[in-house]
Amino acid sequence: MITTTLSGLRDYLFSTLSPSNMRWLGEQLTEYADRQDEIQKSYTKEELLERAESARKRIASGHFKPIEDVLKELETEMKFE
Repeated sequence: MITTTLSGLRDYLFSTLSPSNMRWLGEQLTEYADRQDEIQKSYTKEELLERAESARKRIASGHFKPIEDVLKELETEMKFE
């Protein structure tokens, strides 16, 4: 999600949740994020090579985003932070 969307969600929650509900939600999000960090998948060499080959084929078939578009998106997102 881009920062603008997350800021909108945050502002909505600020205006609708009680302080105790905000604390509860914050704890839930933190616990979930910590679990996700713990279960990061390690890939085998074969899996990495397969992923690289798959990406190469997607790029060759035109499924990619030009660097100019990526840089414009980053610039736009950074203006809102």
